[in-house]
Amino acid sequence: MSTFIQKCDLLKFPHYNALCRHVAPMGSTAKEEMDKFWSKNTRLNRPVSPHVTIYKWSVPMMMSITHRGTGIALSGAISAFAVAALVLPGNYSYYLDLIHSLSVGPYLIGLAKFGIAFPLSYHTYNGIRHLCWDIGKGFKIPDVYRTGYIVLGLSIITSLALVVM
Repeated sequence: MSTFIQKCDLLKFPHYNALCRHVAPMGSTAKEEMDKFWSKNTRLNRPVSPHVTIYKWSVPMMMSITHRGTGIALSGAISAFAVAALVLPGNYSYYLDLIHSLSVGPYLIGLAKFGIAFPLSYHTYNGIRHLCWDIGKGFKIPDVYRTGYIVLGLSIITSLALVVM
């Protein structure tokens, strides 16, 4: 047993003995390891990882980025509305009347409805697509593109249907 393990305070407790059995002292810090990594890469003249600008953009790539973006936007919007509901005076009908009094017109209202409906429907349909991937279905490249186009089509159709309502 190494001297580090002998000094381990957890060995005083028998039920923690299994945790300290394979403990070894750290030989270096994270900064030292990072410095070794960069000096080795510089010495071997290795390039830095390629930037996204060298990649050819594809439908799955854009859909992945959009899925993450809609997830962040939806969680941020829900959080903002929840905080606003807690902090702002008045109730829902007061703010609904306030929006009606702005007289923004049907086209702007429709655009706002689409702006709310599309991220929600897209994130939902693409989430279902990801659940199918989790069970191992649809990993072939033609299937990835086909399901991607289906998600886009369903999202647009659903959003337009919600706007018309």
